[in-house]
Amino acid sequence: MDLKRHSIHTQAVHAGERGPRPDFTPVSTPIYHTVGYVYDSMADLDAIFGGTRPGFVYPRYGTPTNEALERAIATLEGGETALSFASGMAAIHAALLAAGVGAGQAVVAAQDLYGATYSLLDRLFRGWGVRVRFVDITDLLAVEQAVEEVQPRVLLCEIISNPLIKVADVPRLAEVAHACGADLLVDNTFATPYLYRPLADGADYVIHSTTKYLGGHGDVMGGVVVTSAANRERLFEVVKMVGGNLGPTEAWLTLRGIKTLPLRMAQHCRNAMEVARWLVGHPRILRVNYPGLDSHPQHGLAAELFREGGFGGMISFEIADADRGTVFCFMEALELVLPATTLGDVYSLTLHPASSSHRALTPEQRAQVGIGEGLVRLSVGIEAASDIIADLEQALAQV
Repeated sequence: MDLKRHSIHTQAVHAGERGPRPDFTPVSTPIYHTVGYVYDSMADLDAIFGGTRPGFVYPRYGTPTNEALERAIATLEGGETALSFASGMAAIHAALLAAGVGAGQAVVAAQDLYGATYSLLDRLFRGWGVRVRFVDITDLLAVEQAVEEVQPRVLLCEIISNPLIKVADVPRLAEVAHACGADLLVDNTFATPYLYRPLADGADYVIHSTTKYLGGHGDVMGGVVVTSAANRERLFEVVKMVGGNLGPTEAWLTLRGIKTLPLRMAQHCRNAMEVARWLVGHPRILRVNYPGLDSHPQHGLAAELFREGGFGGMISFEIADADRGTVFCFMEALELVLPATTLGDVYSLTLHPASSSHRALTPEQRAQVGIGEGLVRLSVGIEAASDIIADLEQALAQV
């Protein structure tokens, strides 16, 4: 069955399933909790190690469970192939290495990346002799100037940024990157393939923290990179050497979560739009960042890029005249919305970026990016929107 002609709803249910029948006997029982595989012939094992025939030899080289997950996500993203990792950060790290980032090379990256990604570039890669330039990814002239000046190996962005919810113009960024021979790496975690498929607009690598919307239930950590077969070979060499593999149970849980991705994302998007509109009218809220609002600077771009008429489930907002203590009081007053350092779950979750996701940045770096003490990130869940709003309202009334 050719799933490419079917909708994402059908793909989400069937992708990754009914693969070729295996010709091996696992040492232990599936889910493939086995570190070894037995074949009828040593010649078969030798051929698998040599890459001349498919098969499985050791979990660091892949498992049937992981392969099923990778097929599913590649299908949803419209990609050629994928490779799974133990976390989103492991996926980003491996993608940068596979793309050729090393000593003497340069990276141009969005300045308001997720804090751990920012630190990965600013600390680890800079320490290796990589030149890193951070830029406002929505300022295309600034991006073009930075790319022209440093001639990067990679241009890195998030389609929806964490936590300022900016939207990246991936088609234009792909043109800018490719004009100088760079690869475009896009973190698609916030949008998911339900809303957007960056590969179709020129991205070379698409990255997800599968911990978030793809898994979707707050119970499994993982990451994935979707790319070409040639790029996957480079990713595979990285993961064989440094590890960072996703376990088979985690792969299975993520694959199960993907089955309901379109249903969950539709509800996340509906709820987020309703919550964002309510926040705009609240007197204690200074600013609301949500691409579904007409006031959002990239609203038109988001409407053009995103499918299904949705704008995602992530909102950030600034409480007027709030310091860290005020925000903590607000978060402690919440009853339904949970203060947890993750996102993309069925639950509504809130986070204070300055003290958590972007804590590793200096106050000066946070100020430059635009992350103030009064900023709150809200991952809108799939509960009733009226209940989420009522909880936000009662908590704001206490600060």
